[in-house]
Amino acid sequence: MKLLTDLFSTDYGLMSLAVILFVLLMAAFFVRMFVRKMNNKE
Repeated sequence: MKLLTDLFSTDYGLMSLAVILFVLLMAAFFVRMFVRKMNNKE
C-alpha cells in the first residue's frame, strides 16, 4: 500500500507514472506502425 501511496502522492512517483504511461503509449504506437508496414503490399 505504501508503494501506491508514494506513486500517486509524491513528485517522483508522479514523474515515474508519467514515464511508464509514455513508454506504454510509445510501444503501442510502434507496434501499430510496424504491423501496418508489414501488411503493406508495396
